[in-house]
Amino acid sequence: MTVTRKSLRIGVDVGGTNTDAVILDLTPSTTTPILASFKSPTTPDVTLGIQRAISGCLEQASTDRSRIQAIAIGTTSFVNSLVERDVRKLERVGVIRLCGAHSRLCPPFVSFPYELRAVLEGPVWMAEGGLQVDGKEISTVDVNEIRGICVELKKQDIKTVAVSGVYSPIDHDLKQEEQVRDVLKAEIPGIKVTISKEVANIGLLERENATILNASLLAFAQVAVSGFRASLEALELDVPLFLTSNDGTLMTCDQAEHFPIKTFSSGPTNSMRGANFLAGLASGGARKETALVIDVGGTTTEVGVLLPTGFPRQAGARHELCGVPLNFSMPHVHSFGLGGGSRVRVDEPTGKVTVGPDSVGYRIEQCLAFGGETLTTTDIVVAAGLAPDVGTVDLVRKVPRAVREAAQARMKNMIELALESMKTSTQDVPVYLVGGGAILAPDVLKGVSKVHRFPFYDAANAVGAACAQVSGVIDTFEDTSTSPLSDVRKKVEQRAIDKAAAAGADPNNTVIVETEVIPIAYTSGRARFYVKAAGPWTGAAVTLGPQSKKSSSGTSNTDSHSVRSLQPANIRSKPLPTIDVPVTAVTILSYIPHVTNEREWILSEVDAEWIAIGCYILGCGGGGSPYSKFLAIRELLRAGATIKIIDISELQDDDLVIWGGGMGSPEVSQERLVNEEYNEAVQELMSFLRGRAYPTGWQTTPNVYDTGTRGESMLPAAMSSGDGNVSRGACVEMGTHAGVAHRPLTKAQCERAMIKNTVSQAWRLGRAVVLANKQSNVSNIGRILVDALGGDSSARVLFSGKVVDVSRKIFKGHSYGEIVIQALKAEEEEDEDPLNPRERFEGTMTNLIAVLDAQTGHALGTPDYKYGLRVFVLGITAAPQWTDTPRGLELGALGAFGYDDIPYEPIGKYVKPRSVIEEYGP
Repeated sequence: MTVTRKSLRIGVDVGGTNTDAVILDLTPSTTTPILASFKSPTTPDVTLGIQRAISGCLEQASTDRSRIQAIAIGTTSFVNSLVERDVRKLERVGVIRLCGAHSRLCPPFVSFPYELRAVLEGPVWMAEGGLQVDGKEISTVDVNEIRGICVELKKQDIKTVAVSGVYSPIDHDLKQEEQVRDVLKAEIPGIKVTISKEVANIGLLERENATILNASLLAFAQVAVSGFRASLEALELDVPLFLTSNDGTLMTCDQAEHFPIKTFSSGPTNSMRGANFLAGLASGGARKETALVIDVGGTTTEVGVLLPTGFPRQAGARHELCGVPLNFSMPHVHSFGLGGGSRVRVDEPTGKVTVGPDSVGYRIEQCLAFGGETLTTTDIVVAAGLAPDVGTVDLVRKVPRAVREAAQARMKNMIELALESMKTSTQDVPVYLVGGGAILAPDVLKGVSKVHRFPFYDAANAVGAACAQVSGVIDTFEDTSTSPLSDVRKKVEQRAIDKAAAAGADPNNTVIVETEVIPIAYTSGRARFYVKAAGPWTGAAVTLGPQSKKSSSGTSNTDSHSVRSLQPANIRSKPLPTIDVPVTAVTILSYIPHVTNEREWILSEVDAEWIAIGCYILGCGGGGSPYSKFLAIRELLRAGATIKIIDISELQDDDLVIWGGGMGSPEVSQERLVNEEYNEAVQELMSFLRGRAYPTGWQTTPNVYDTGTRGESMLPAAMSSGDGNVSRGACVEMGTHAGVAHRPLTKAQCERAMIKNTVSQAWRLGRAVVLANKQSNVSNIGRILVDALGGDSSARVLFSGKVVDVSRKIFKGHSYGEIVIQALKAEEEEDEDPLNPRERFEGTMTNLIAVLDAQTGHALGTPDYKYGLRVFVLGITAAPQWTDTPRGLELGALGAFGYDDIPYEPIGKYVKPRSVIEEYGP
């Protein structure tokens, strides 16, 4: 009896213009793994295009269908539904956040754009539950409370629910989210539930956002996946069907129905995985090199970094999709407006030639080479004789040589700038060209060791789908107090390998493709581990993993029959807008802050956003991102609150100012979002009295001007965790996240100790960053920010480059570390910035030293430092409150950090920021 070896896999990529299919023979000894490749126009009903592409491949290969192991499809169907705000494919989502008394000022949907929020937002509840960073419960899930929520869900006819719990990704024992899901399914048969720990990683707001988006697509996912299955049935193919995920690995149809969001960005991932496969095919084995992959389509070009592991470099911890901040795995891709259909224009007066960004897209018949009337990039390469098999060369002979050469030079420059923005070192690297528009790229590019066009490069996306692997991801906090960090890391990595193997990966060929360890400040012996393992599919059944039918083991504090009547937390007195007003350079330049005749600055949403951006720059990497605080303020403003900013000079002589803020770990503030911590601390302090960029509380200017030696200006102080716990115990006992209020200061003390107009300074910095991005002028962001800070005498761009090494450690509760930034050569800069020095700079505190993202101009906090980031370092002259007295230097200069041998040297002269109230007031 002969046993047929199932060694063939079909990969399909459903693109906007074409649907590509390939058949791969994955037998290890084969010399011709690609048996067929077929391209078919994408149809309105994508299943028809899939059938045609697969049929074309099968006819071309004339292969035995019994050898087909599986079919893998890459699709943009789900993300397109969100991009288009398609109400036919999206459902309203009710949200249950398990947070106890925490995180209530930054509710679900708070970071959604109006238009998407109007389509998706259902009722929201802040319920009992959630964990602290050490795994202890914030509070126990109240089953009666969840049953009460079920009553309201039925009343409002909500069929889909997202459940998110504080620190749920590390909840391995209590399983709070699973417990809530069990109650919902028991009380409301047929309800669709997504729990956050199965969708994304640490970072409550972004993980919750991803959970909501996923939940909104569940109904459509069932329909779409059924269509994909029907395609196979129509072709009489009885084989496993997979969809590809955004990290280049396989998902079963069952998983895709439960987690459609994991297909987002699978296209760029598939192109890079396909490029890796084709590169290995061309060289006779895995190359294991870092390479840049250029995927040229009809409208845009996408550039990604292929790592030696064969997987794409991942985007930063946070990114946006459809205007929604997210944190799940996505490839780091730079996209720009160059494609095979990009329009080429000639400015008649000047003769200047421009390329794109608009395109004829899939309407290829509009190109000159195909009988149309529009000059495109495809016409340029056809006229140059670089694409003999494309179009008709006689139709483009009239294109002037000067125009052709100028357009080619412009395309080359666009590609080189994109490549440079993605490189992680100054060394030349290879480039893999893929995509149907790859004919646009020249054979020689600056900073590139070799340009490769491998066979089947135009079907790389489908190849990537066909060779997709199976992965296992672990994102957790672990105890490192009793074992060396390296040993704990190895154990976590083994868990990731085991998880991949359980999902169907070959355990003998499963490797770690991504690993990161981040110590947690203000805690001892705990660190966050993020590990991903991947390996080839063995052909065994892939386990579902998440959405297990088994009930959770969590316990409740209620009997089995009680129900508590509840109301949603997001009942508003006035409805939100349903249309997002576009923010443009014109609207930014014309914006005027509202300052009253009484010299009160009435804060707007715009002001709050700009101040938050500027505060993070002035924070110099510490303190955590102000983003969630901005969202909380914006939500208050939308609810009708009024927030006023006044000048110190407006205070009466006997007025008092309570000051303080947050204390704790920036990593923890990603999970325990802002609540009433500071307000409760203020109330506790007032009850007791009756009637920082620096890492420690004593490094503040009021302490600089303390008249005594016992810290009288700092004491008394009160601390609150935001849940009523206002004891004066350690911050760690409050989950390393607390609000602190210090002794009130008099007007005279404020005039002497406080640095004036810092809110105005933050506002100007934020405005400058937003405007530079809207004007596509980020390449000059260094010059722009220096001007916003008062000019060359007050600030300098010290140097720019790429982060090539990051190290972190915890010492006495504080995060210490080092980043190494490799400078770029002058010729490697995208645009010559006159503020970018070529000489070595040695700067010291008390100057403010901020590390900023060179791609956006936004600040980077210490948790954001990551290998490969392109950054620039901004030096800002410190205020005289720090530098004009011996005590200021004692508290703030490098001696306070143990570097007694490095003297303070100012980088310039301090310029007092101009007050917004003075500039725009009466």
